[in-house]
Amino acid sequence: MNSPLYFSCESLQDDGTTTSRVLSVQPYLLVIAGWTGRDLAAIEHHIHELQALGVPAPSTVPLYYRASATLLTQASQIEVLGGDSSGEVEPVLFMADGEWWLTVGSDHTDRRVETYSVAVSKQMCPKPIGNTAWRWRDVQPYQDEIMLYSRIYEDGRWIDYQRGTLASIRPLESLRDGFFSEPDAQGCFISCGTLGAIKNERGEGIRSAIRTELHLHDPRRLRSIVHRYNSVVLPIVA
Repeated sequence: MNSPLYFSCESLQDDGTTTSRVLSVQPYLLVIAGWTGRDLAAIEHHIHELQALGVPAPSTVPLYYRASATLLTQASQIEVLGGDSSGEVEPVLFMADGEWWLTVGSDHTDRRVETYSVAVSKQMCPKPIGNTAWRWRDVQPYQDEIMLYSRIYEDGRWIDYQRGTLASIRPLESLRDGFFSEPDAQGCFISCGTLGAIKNERGEGIRSAIRTELHLHDPRRLRSIVHRYNSVVLPIVA
């Protein structure tokens, strides 16, 4: 049985106030949606980013990859094999207590394995996820305004790695409903896609980092979900 995850879940009340309660969620199923951008040019950009790393183009868009629900973790540190993995910030929907909730996560992926199988690469690394969530029906009407960004620790300082809004990603409910025929199963998680990487001064786009920080920001209610994690690289022994 998978270990439970605990979320501080915020709900909007009729009087405009926000209440919070802690929900324990037993992860049952994890789906990672890929190639989820609304802008075809942005999708092509991300495809070219990955092709530069040797990753083949997708057969169709969007794609839905299954990964083990045991990969989900709220720990502040993960362990990865070798130095070829990297994180990317994603909005994550999950079902708990009869409601869908929104949080932030990282589809941390082994980029070397990705060059021969994206599906296998999704299974290679833990999937960090935040411990705060917003009720999805509260934010769905203005989801395009919600900001999504990440930072990495590089060259001795924190720098922006990805930045945009959910307007760059297909409506999250359409991605959810594109996979779940009955989207009401307790413990179902779907990671809903990401943004392109911002190149550094050396012109590097997608790249590894020992520290990654994930952000989901609600500009209407001036609140954020933030999760930071470190990556410990294990040696590859032959």
